[in-house]
Amino acid sequence: MAKKAIVLLAEGFEEVEAVTPIDYLRRAGVEVTIATISFILNVKGARGIKIDADTTLAGIEGEESSWDAVIIPGGSNGAANLAASKQAGVLLKDMTAAGKLICAICASPAVVLSPLGLLAGKKFTCYPGLEEKVNEGKWSDERVVVDDNIITSRSAGTSGEFAIAIIEKLLDKEAAKKIADAVLL
Repeated sequence: MAKKAIVLLAEGFEEVEAVTPIDYLRRAGVEVTIATISFILNVKGARGIKIDADTTLAGIEGEESSWDAVIIPGGSNGAANLAASKQAGVLLKDMTAAGKLICAICASPAVVLSPLGLLAGKKFTCYPGLEEKVNEGKWSDERVVVDDNIITSRSAGTSGEFAIAIIEKLLDKEAAKKIADAVLL
């Protein structure tokens, strides 16, 4: 049975941090669903690129157990919009409680995960300087940090490594290496 991941998008998301994991995971055979936190399926990123989501968070209510991972791109406005979404917070807490993989990059570890208490006792990374907003986690300057079911990464420039870490955790090292080699990462 194929692994499944859901990518949460909010207006102002960082495009590279969303598209790279979507692309790499699909190359690896992971079924990826793109969900928007609003009721509009067409979501505009920080650089004006629009992505059509597959569904809305409201459209997947009650299906939290369907996914093996949730991926949250950054972008300061996108992260703030995700943090303001009660539905996104409920999904993240439910998936954490179920032991699912929680993946956040750039501003999202500090802006989205930390206020929900999801970094408590966890080693994490984020966009430089935002670690100051996180009191309960153990910050690292590594490009990608994996701590149990939490994967965090620093910025758009680490999106490829972030996606490969997700593939390794969802599938295995061989699948991750195959995609990293294929894209010359």
